[in-house]
Amino acid sequence: MSGKACTSGAVMQAQRAVEQLRLEAATERIKISKAATELMLYCQENHRRDPLLSGVPASANPFKDKKTCVLL
Repeated sequence: MSGKACTSGAVMQAQRAVEQLRLEAATERIKISKAATELMLYCQENHRRDPLLSGVPASANPFKDKKTCVLL
């Protein structure tokens, strides 16, 4: 009976995997060139608000070390 339970579990897992693959296959995709263009436009429009591109002022950075570290 334990073999039957394992087989049933394996079948259920395979059914879930098939259902997930069907959902992914049905997802409508856009062309890479269009996505790249949209991404570039978004970055150009929002670059001033992006701390990775514009940096964080030292006075506004809460993670800046207050003291220097000295090794003995």
